[in-house]
Amino acid sequence: MSQRTGPTQWQAAWVHFAQHRGVLNTLLWPASLLYRSLVAIRRCLYAAGVLRVHRLDVPVVVVGNVVVGGAGKTPCTIALVNHLASQGWRPGVVSRGHGRQAGTVSHVRADSSASDVGDEPLLIHRHTGAPVCVAARRVDAAHALRALHPQVDVLVCDDGLQHLALGRDLAIVVFDDRGSGNGWMLPAGLLREPWPPLPRSPFRPHMLLRQGRMGGGVGQPVDAPGLQVFGAERRLATHAIGPQGQRIPLTQLRDQSLIALAGIARPRVFFDMLRSCGVVPAQELALQDHADPAVYAELLRHAQHPVICTEKDAVKLFALLPPGPPDAPPRAWAVPLELTPDPAFLSAVDAHLAPFRPVG
Repeated sequence: MSQRTGPTQWQAAWVHFAQHRGVLNTLLWPASLLYRSLVAIRRCLYAAGVLRVHRLDVPVVVVGNVVVGGAGKTPCTIALVNHLASQGWRPGVVSRGHGRQAGTVSHVRADSSASDVGDEPLLIHRHTGAPVCVAARRVDAAHALRALHPQVDVLVCDDGLQHLALGRDLAIVVFDDRGSGNGWMLPAGLLREPWPPLPRSPFRPHMLLRQGRMGGGVGQPVDAPGLQVFGAERRLATHAIGPQGQRIPLTQLRDQSLIALAGIARPRVFFDMLRSCGVVPAQELALQDHADPAVYAELLRHAQHPVICTEKDAVKLFALLPPGPPDAPPRAWAVPLELTPDPAFLSAVDAHLAPFRPVG
């Protein structure tokens, strides 16, 4: 049985709507032209120097998308940061921290609250160990991180493609199986900026990473003339993780009555991936992306079965679980999402950043 909250029902319906060019899309098309004009004016102001682009003394890699909703930016950021660290770089990460309640610049620690720093920055820090700072303006987070961690020699900006105030040396745009939707901009389509970008347009991405589920292809084609295009395969891990770090093979959860929970942009993707692994939940709950921890607390109070969720949900859910006997079975499990980019993508990133590598 699947259940969706009001916002997720609306979001799922709108994403489906934005994949086509129907009557309502056509009626909204003039509004999308207005939005397109505003985006173009803003870009021109930054390109002309009327609005300031802040350059840092270390290279900046921006990871983002041009469509509304999750396209796999955070898994890409995690994979990229871990790769850079393996190549001898000392990466740091900046993010806006969507869904957090604090409005100040915050330094992410392993024991930080998702309410204070955001669920995705906390997940990135725990997966990579890299310094992470969050702020409403990513450029403020970047300056704070450089002051706190002067050893950082490359900065990765998570979900920052439209944040033009922070100068970038490498911009990576991520697409999932939806491609560019119906090709129109908001509100008639999925696009937050024009796609494909013109060859000489300012702030044009350098690389495109297309993500697809293992065995499922990469979905809708994406037109990307002049860009380096690479692929990445995403899949669920073969194990789940408990609140105290317990690990269990997914195969052992196949016959259990579970509540599947996903507070992400596209919950159905997680549910479908669980089913493809042979885990068929008794109930599926789709929450709004970046849902408030109070929603998770309410769920735990009424849950009659163990919960299985994404790692993004777990950073909030696990913190709410009361301590129990060491030998008691966990009340919740999280399944990691594994992203494997093409080796050529990582090689291209290395080649692009090579001129920025510190000497000595």
